[in-house]
Amino acid sequence: MQNSIIWPEGYLPGTTDNFCSNEVIVSGLRTTDIWPLLANPFEWPKYYHNSSDIEFLNEEHKQLTAEVRFRFKTFGFPIEAQVTEYAPPVEGKPARLAWHGWAEGDAETRLDVIHAWLIEDLEGGRVRILTQETQIGNPAKELAKTKPNPMINGHQDWLEGLVEYAKQLI
Repeated sequence: MQNSIIWPEGYLPGTTDNFCSNEVIVSGLRTTDIWPLLANPFEWPKYYHNSSDIEFLNEEHKQLTAEVRFRFKTFGFPIEAQVTEYAPPVEGKPARLAWHGWAEGDAETRLDVIHAWLIEDLEGGRVRILTQETQIGNPAKELAKTKPNPMINGHQDWLEGLVEYAKQLI
């Protein structure tokens, strides 16, 4: 049985305005190869060109940890976020990272998301990386109608860039 994302109340896929799910399973990498590249958002622009302007609200923070708040831009939205789940790699358990992100605005323009990651080692020297996002708000409704789906395509680019970058570093 595969592990799955743990959703907070109000963000369960199928009950929100938009949902996307992307996954890769690759050989030759481990959770410990992926985690540092994901937990340090300053690494993101090196392999995911849809992220920029990363900053922590507390300048002492250098990577994501439980409850930490940060900002970044993605898909044209300035996002403020707070980590809601943080479980670094532990042998035999999946690593988990999730944040609640939002783009401020009025009733027409506000966007709320939960973006979650699950990374787990599989037998045969493989790693599974799953990323899913639920979104609430009118911008999410518009994204859900757009074809091709920019969230699916953008997050696939994030996954593929993460894997290629990790392979270069090992």
